[in-house]
Amino acid sequence: MSAYDWHVVGLAILCAVLAAGCSALGALLQHAGIRELPGLKLTSAHRLVTSRRWVYGFLILFACAVLQVIALTLAPVSVVAPLNALAIPIIAVARAHKLTGLLAVAVLVATAGIVVFVTITAGEAIAADISPKVALQAGQLVTAGVLVCTVVATFQTGTIRSLALAIGAGILYGLVAVLVRDVTTALPRIEWISLAGLALAFLVGAWFIQLGYAAGPPDLVVAGQTVVNPIVAAWIGIKLVGEGTGMSALTQAGLIISAIAAVTGTVVLAHYHRVRVEA
Repeated sequence: MSAYDWHVVGLAILCAVLAAGCSALGALLQHAGIRELPGLKLTSAHRLVTSRRWVYGFLILFACAVLQVIALTLAPVSVVAPLNALAIPIIAVARAHKLTGLLAVAVLVATAGIVVFVTITAGEAIAADISPKVALQAGQLVTAGVLVCTVVATFQTGTIRSLALAIGAGILYGLVAVLVRDVTTALPRIEWISLAGLALAFLVGAWFIQLGYAAGPPDLVVAGQTVVNPIVAAWIGIKLVGEGTGMSALTQAGLIISAIAAVTGTVVLAHYHRVRVEA
């Protein structure tokens, strides 16, 4: 990249980091608000606006969304999306009454995996246009993944249900990140199919997160969706869109290893919360 390109990417990364902070704060507030409204269902979603904490959380997450849109407009999906996972250590430390060894390891591994992932993609990814065919293919794959998560969440409770919903939201938000870049880079032309898919994926993902908060702790929900989100977004960007054109086998191996590390850290975090609940 040229010097100018690196300045632009640097601004995108700054916006993404600020968005991660907003994501953590917004999640804490919304979780607190939802805990004030037991028995949350789709038919009672209107009750959310009666909670002042939930509304404050919504406004902060709206700012988070604006920052993410700016970041995605300025840099490739596979560079920007992984940085949202920085919300994991922020929220974990904010909620921890005592930072145990297991919690610290889980947060460290998940965060380090994503940091390595974005470091690799920042140096290798290239910007590429998203064709309607690619957008449709990505939508089909995401739908299949979300259906699996929905089935798991339907027949599970507590931590497992919360994690399944978080993963489903992460899959959907991974698609949202890709479609946001498609819509913003196509302006002033409007990509109606991508815009419609973006809106649907965002709304369903947002509802999954609220249900996840109702079933489990906010740091688990944030960890689940913020780890899966960038991995899905980067995979779509690299494999389907073509942002990974020219990546060596060694680079792709590094991406796979760092992604596995991030997912492993999230699984350990889920285990940590499950043990605490059963204790």
